[in-house]
Amino acid sequence: MSAASRIRPFRPGDEPALAEICLRTADGGGDATGIFEDDAIWAHIWVLPYVERHPDLAFVVEDEDGTVTGYVVATPDTDAFERWFHDEWWPRHAHRWPKPEREVTRQGGTLLYAYSRGEKPERYAEEFPAHLHIDLLPQAQGKGAGRRLIETLFHALRERGVSGLHLVASAGNTGAMAFYTRLGLAPLPSSPGSRAYGVKL
Repeated sequence: MSAASRIRPFRPGDEPALAEICLRTADGGGDATGIFEDDAIWAHIWVLPYVERHPDLAFVVEDEDGTVTGYVVATPDTDAFERWFHDEWWPRHAHRWPKPEREVTRQGGTLLYAYSRGEKPERYAEEFPAHLHIDLLPQAQGKGAGRRLIETLFHALRERGVSGLHLVASAGNTGAMAFYTRLGLAPLPSSPGSRAYGVKL
């Protein structure tokens, strides 16, 4: 990581930059622009609810000119977060994207996932109660920024007394899987098309 780049806590006003990073890394680590009819769907599922609910567990990397080029966001209690997403967050935004009747398109499948969040306990939450999402633009990758973001988050979670954390990545995102393994996260039983990892804190 460049000496001029730095990790800092999330602050209000970062949301547009985080939404853009989410979009540009959402397709298995690649740019998802134009895959959905509305590019805003990605961030409203995978980053913006986290910085609203747990702004103190969100950290960004910014380059020498102050441009945000990556982030990590998390919740310390996955089941509580998913219930909040279901009961409070998604109802405020769902009018923009009506629930599809069936999963025909990738967008339809993603929206059905959003509508179903919080309806049942999460698979890994009992043993690994926290979960995270991390994304970095290509220019921020391979420089140690991802490791520093994760380490910063782990420190914050340990201070809260959180016992473990999990994450789920696309099975096609091989670079991310290698990264998680290097950081000491262990593979967990996973659903087809995805790879889950967990770590005790």
